[in-house]
Amino acid sequence: MYPPPLDADTAWLVLIRHGATAINLEDPPRLQGREPDTPLCSQGRWQARQTALALRSWPVAGVYTSPLLRARQTAQEIAHLHCLEPMVEPDLVECDLGHWAGLTWPEVMQRDPEHYKRFIQAPDVYGYRGGENLRQVVQRVEPVIARLGQANMGKLIVVVAHNIVLRAYFCHLLGMPPAQWRKLTQENCCINLLRWRAEKPKLVTLNALFHLWDGVPDKADEASAGCGPPRGPDLGEK
Repeated sequence: MYPPPLDADTAWLVLIRHGATAINLEDPPRLQGREPDTPLCSQGRWQARQTALALRSWPVAGVYTSPLLRARQTAQEIAHLHCLEPMVEPDLVECDLGHWAGLTWPEVMQRDPEHYKRFIQAPDVYGYRGGENLRQVVQRVEPVIARLGQANMGKLIVVVAHNIVLRAYFCHLLGMPPAQWRKLTQENCCINLLRWRAEKPKLVTLNALFHLWDGVPDKADEASAGCGPPRGPDLGEK
């Protein structure tokens, strides 16, 4: 993978979803928001290392991360190869899932069918029961991206965040109706490339996974951590 060309009038932001946790790999997966604040599993650590190796020749000037452990661990793998320390951005934290945290979607549909229906139809209004809606997520994330872009003109930086955070932001950025946000996929440790120029962001690459197609995690390590081998793209939300 080759880095994009740098110029004084442009900032490049490499937006990455964190590596997998054991909860991400459950079938069906449970909704993982801010709690529990779980670490990467073996597959997630492998994904983070592969991502770091893919970016090792890129001129990374800074690494920024959500405060949650799975994001910080992913960011640390990348930052280490560039002799950097990840900088925590609190507003990159994952969405507050309220009463639905820790549940599977089938459980949500069974326990809270009416609110679930409203959420699917207008997630920017109703959102997660007792938590945030997508408008609130975008309202706190968009200023962070804008500030980082403006502060890093002529540079390339890495930003590690979360599934809902990135999907909500990209849906807004692309001008998609909020109800279609789940059509945007964010696999664990995918790479998204954002160009910031003249205070305007442009999404250049979405959900790139080429760096995760070469090699497999150590089998013994997987077994000890209770995680399976790498899976193909999964369009479901986790």
